[in-house]
Amino acid sequence: MVDPQFLSDPLPWICGLVLAVLAIISEVLHWTRISRMGTLTFGPAGRIPVRVQAAIFLLPICSAAIGWALAQLCLLPPEIRVPQQAADVDFQKLKHLVVVLDVSPSMRLRDAGPEGSQSRMQRARAVMESWFRRVPMSEYRVTILATYTSALPVVRDTSDISVVENILNDLPMHFAFRPGETKLFSGLEAAAEEASGWRPNSTTVVLVSDGDTVPATGMPRMPPSVSDVVIVGIGDPVNGTFLNGRNSKQDVSTLRQTAARLRGYYHNGNELHLPSDLIARLTQSAEGETELNWKPRDIALTILLIATTLISLIPVFLQHFGTRWKPGVRGKTL
Repeated sequence: MVDPQFLSDPLPWICGLVLAVLAIISEVLHWTRISRMGTLTFGPAGRIPVRVQAAIFLLPICSAAIGWALAQLCLLPPEIRVPQQAADVDFQKLKHLVVVLDVSPSMRLRDAGPEGSQSRMQRARAVMESWFRRVPMSEYRVTILATYTSALPVVRDTSDISVVENILNDLPMHFAFRPGETKLFSGLEAAAEEASGWRPNSTTVVLVSDGDTVPATGMPRMPPSVSDVVIVGIGDPVNGTFLNGRNSKQDVSTLRQTAARLRGYYHNGNELHLPSDLIARLTQSAEGETELNWKPRDIALTILLIATTLISLIPVFLQHFGTRWKPGVRGKTL
């Protein structure tokens, strides 16, 4: 809502009234001139068209609006713009990012990246940092959940990207779990529980993993706060590396199946970062509806723009549409 107090100052109204009176005086003088030349300008009848009369009345109104808007802008205090990092984020713009990070020992194998020389955890960090560089992170709160044989929260609702990057920097978090089989379901269940109380459609859940077996039933249901789920596959999907007697590679089919069951997106992040159009779509889907909040400066600038535009278009309008009378002799000349 607009504060009506700024309308109570009499000075802008006085300035607008003075300009309106001056414009009316000039238009009256101009009216007397065109009335005398009405036959030559508008034809034998000498009648001034309604569209011309409307333009004559429009000029004082626009002049008054310009005077009021300029005086209002002079009286308003200067607007101080706070840097985006220090500004408070509006509730409707606040978004959440829940990263479910697979920290099993297989994520430390070195077969990831375009050249296959990075560990899978290093590749996961590169993919997520690429995401962070392309979105307004000041509007995000990041939660990281580590998952292996169970799920543990590492950080909740942080706005410090340095903390997030430090966690993703090959931190040996698998020592916090009992050895065993990787359970991606536990991470997804923890993400659903973590996001259950947030604003609807404000959360994006990202699962970063090289894949593992997923039960055929019992997929956790995401709460209304989750707008999108993204599954990022890490590791070579073709050539595996032996670990503890088994061939470990990115399980593309399992990750695709998980994304389909969650109605989300799957992306093979082993060589390519997340596409920009996908990130833009995810950011937009988590954007809340912003209420229109007009400030006095916005109102004054809008009125000034409309009034000056109309005044600048009046001469063009009169030049092309002011009269249809074309003096002169028509027909063949002798």
